[in-house]
Amino acid sequence: MSDHQNEVPSLLSDPQLPKKNNKTLKIGMTLAIMAIALLVYFIQDEQQQNLLKEEALTAAFLQLDSLSNELDKRILTISQLGGEIDTLVGIKQKLEEEKMYFLNKDQRQKITLGTLRDKVEGYRQLLLIKDEEINQLTQINEQLTTENIELKNETQALNQSINDIKLEKKDLNQKVQLLSKLKIEDFTIAAIDVKGKERSDSFRKKHINQLQITFVLSENEVAPIEGKKLWIRVVAPDNNVYYDVNMGSGSFTFLSRELFYTAQKEILYDRSQQRVVVYYEKGTSYLIGPHTVEVYTDDYLVGSGSFIVKS
Repeated sequence: MSDHQNEVPSLLSDPQLPKKNNKTLKIGMTLAIMAIALLVYFIQDEQQQNLLKEEALTAAFLQLDSLSNELDKRILTISQLGGEIDTLVGIKQKLEEEKMYFLNKDQRQKITLGTLRDKVEGYRQLLLIKDEEINQLTQINEQLTTENIELKNETQALNQSINDIKLEKKDLNQKVQLLSKLKIEDFTIAAIDVKGKERSDSFRKKHINQLQITFVLSENEVAPIEGKKLWIRVVAPDNNVYYDVNMGSGSFTFLSRELFYTAQKEILYDRSQQRVVVYYEKGTSYLIGPHTVEVYTDDYLVGSGSFIVKS
């Protein structure tokens, strides 16, 4: 037993035991430090990854916003070119909703970078398709513009031709109207006294019971065959027209103004040479001096003659 008791103190007093405990403690502390460092690394790495994701999402959102502006330009251009924009407007509205969704912090956490990038790429492809559509619409509009210009030029040329024809027709009508005007070949004014004796061109006023106005209308193959109304004006030396309603006098319109006439005669003109006789009986005496007799029809002066009344 004494031997046994002697062995126990020897174990407790073993000089190697403290060294082993120190070594174990150092190893534990080292492992703990490494664990803490690893934890810190993972935390920093996660923060870094979150920061990179946020930056990538923000960059993708900015691309999305830029694409929204580009989409506005395409909508305006296609609208100006006459293309259909209803579908594109609907897509634009959806894009704006997605932008609002992204701006919501809680909703943004649910968005994956891949999804957002896919949307950006999808809208880019859409813009490319719309650019091709714009090119086609531009070509169509250029073609239509060219056709419209050609049609406008053809229309202008046709209108010019029509105007030329109208001018030619108007000129021809004016020439026909000019050529179709009646003309007087011979004009004679005679005074008939109460006994029926005639005196021509110059006569005393006491010899005038009636005026006999005689003129010959020339032959005219261009003039229309129609009834003609002739107005005869006997103009006194004082430039007044002899006028007596009781003897058939009246007024007519000539070049937009009213003229008085002394006598009136209706004839049927058949294009042949035609002799016309008009009688006028005045209730009062004639003025002394030169007189003029004018014959009108339609809107022109056919011819005139003169006579002198002596005292």
